[in-house]
Amino acid sequence: MKVFKTLLAVALLAASTTAMAQTRKVVDRVDQRVEKVLDRQDVSYQFKSHAFLDLQGGAQYTLGEAKFKDLISPNFQVGLGYQFSPVFAARIAVNGLQSKGGWKHYLLNGQNIEAPTFKIKYFAPGIDAMFNLSNLFCGWNPDRVLNVTAFLGIGANIVTNNDDALEMHKQGYELQHIYDATSFSPVGRGGLEFNFRLSDAVSLMIEGNANILNDHYNSKHADNPDWYFNALAGLRINLGKSRKAVTTDIYKDVVYNDTVWKYIAEPAKKIEPIRRDIFFTINSIEVAELEQAKIKDIADYMKKYPKAKVTVSGYADKGTGNAQINARLAAGRADVVTRDLIEKYGIAADRITYDSYGDTVQPFAENDLNRVSICIANPE
Repeated sequence: MKVFKTLLAVALLAASTTAMAQTRKVVDRVDQRVEKVLDRQDVSYQFKSHAFLDLQGGAQYTLGEAKFKDLISPNFQVGLGYQFSPVFAARIAVNGLQSKGGWKHYLLNGQNIEAPTFKIKYFAPGIDAMFNLSNLFCGWNPDRVLNVTAFLGIGANIVTNNDDALEMHKQGYELQHIYDATSFSPVGRGGLEFNFRLSDAVSLMIEGNANILNDHYNSKHADNPDWYFNALAGLRINLGKSRKAVTTDIYKDVVYNDTVWKYIAEPAKKIEPIRRDIFFTINSIEVAELEQAKIKDIADYMKKYPKAKVTVSGYADKGTGNAQINARLAAGRADVVTRDLIEKYGIAADRITYDSYGDTVQPFAENDLNRVSICIANPE
């Protein structure tokens, strides 16, 4: 009898131990059913530095003492440049072909004679510093149709043929600064470029520039610098991609139901906060179409949990602009997100707190990601 009781006790203990092991296994299985899965991918674009090639042709007007139409000559320009940032670029360009000079009248042997024009053949290599005014004042937009760029440059004007002026000098026209080819003189220039986007790789260019040289260029003495003006049209070809796509993965928690749930009590579900980062382009407070979905996520969360409140914080990147401009941009980014939540999605203003930090706080290590409004909504 004692042996029987002993065997029964051992059997009950083994059964109890097995049941506990099974219960432990069930709990482990339930823990493994919670997974993070990809919900969607948000795509935005960032500027990418790149080289470009300019091919242009047009006409030149050389300032002189003859009729306007008589001082027009053909002109060309080839340039190779690099766009370092949305605003700044540098270009090496060669301009040239032909200039013209002339007089209205010239006294020769006591007679007032109508003087002909004469041609000067030249080429002028130089370097330009270029500033994209559209991106500077309106923010970078890779799909903008028209961009306006100002530039300043220096270079050298190299005359390869001055035979017309030499021949006139031999005939008795006293050209005080007559010279034989080849002649070299410094040149400074400035102008405006109007760039019409045709595609990511090609744009149509219209350019006007003014060039100043010393008084010797047209072989005449006038006590003032010589000038010529170029009007050019052509193509700009980007040698490489001018923007890059940035993909942000958005994950959500998914719980898979299983028959193991009937063995344990389901714990109370904790409502987690939600965070969305709304990114902006440089110098802009406009919410891109792809970023609008993030604001809607916050609004849907607020509607689902009526007691939830949201904090909107605006930032600007420290790598561009200055403290004053960045303070304005950060405040504008917080304000536009707050306004969309109220006006577009009907969220009560007393459920929203917003602030801006300019460029004093940089939430991300990568500079360009700090053009952002960060929204954090809590259930209570």
